[in-house]
Amino acid sequence: MLFSPMTLGELELPNRLVMAPLTRVRSGNEGIPGPLVVEHYRQRASLGLIVSEGTYPSHAGRGFPGQPGLVTDEQLAGWANVTAAVHAEGGRIFAQVMHAGRVTHQDTTGGYEVVAPSAIAIDGETRTYEGKQAFPVPHALTTEELPGIVEEFVTASRKAVEAGFDGVELHSANGYLLHEFLTPAANQRDDVYGGSPENRARFVIEVTRAVVDAIGADRVGIRISPEHNVQGALELDAADVQATYANLVGALAPLKLAYLSILHKDPASELVRDLRARFNGTFLVNTGFGIVTTRDEATALVADGHADAVVVGRPAIANPDLVRRWREGLPVNEANPATFYTDGAEGYTDYPAYQN
Repeated sequence: MLFSPMTLGELELPNRLVMAPLTRVRSGNEGIPGPLVVEHYRQRASLGLIVSEGTYPSHAGRGFPGQPGLVTDEQLAGWANVTAAVHAEGGRIFAQVMHAGRVTHQDTTGGYEVVAPSAIAIDGETRTYEGKQAFPVPHALTTEELPGIVEEFVTASRKAVEAGFDGVELHSANGYLLHEFLTPAANQRDDVYGGSPENRARFVIEVTRAVVDAIGADRVGIRISPEHNVQGALELDAADVQATYANLVGALAPLKLAYLSILHKDPASELVRDLRARFNGTFLVNTGFGIVTTRDEATALVADGHADAVVVGRPAIANPDLVRRWREGLPVNEANPATFYTDGAEGYTDYPAYQN
């Protein structure tokens, strides 16, 4: 079943392997995807769906050096070259729209103020253009400022479609801005966007509805990572996690999004099964953040009914022809972590396809 076709939004996917949004920092200081980025995505067009690396919707939302954006005309022109190349190979590609929130620094955003739900800094350091620096205390967004953030997501999503993307994935995972509103570790607001699980889910719901209104539900997916506990987004109270994500997914279900993508180490857990039932739509699962996803695991996730499609990262990095290798049981290349976040073609476009 892993290699059988499926419907996702208005797209027909030839298989159920989805390329995870993978930070690769190859877009330079200006965040413009160049020919190397075009080639990277083109090579992987046989995957059922490609989800791009996280792309920032505003300068303040930029999380790290080398990250591409969806802000300037030059960035959009670069992405148009990417999407054209993927489509020419028969592929499909969504843009992941990612506002970093407090997971950044002014030396990365170009001086733009770092923002978050509350003025709580992450304990740790971030890589900037000036070297590693401590995470700053972010500006707590006021209630009056939030519509402007919603509009950033809407504008970026519209621009993504104009640049040829088949849709967008809203990044509400891994501790970035949308996820920050969900977790009490980052959200200690006392207005309608903080406190109760229902209130903490409110902003993500508002952003998603606004993007759906702008580009259509068939073009919108969302990614969540409950209990992942990275980048200060701690979710340690199981009852609170259940209530928060039940509120979120329950409100998203009527929108009929293209998909819900969940990053969780245990797709058979009661939490994940409950969220899938509440969503009642196309459900993508990614278990490979800590341990690399294998062919056998991916096959079982679909065969056992835990997912409609499986999101894979490192196997897609190292194998541009992953679909063929897994379908035919061929040997696979191993990814080199030392080249994940470097410059140039090494470890990016030089992984070979299988040679007969």
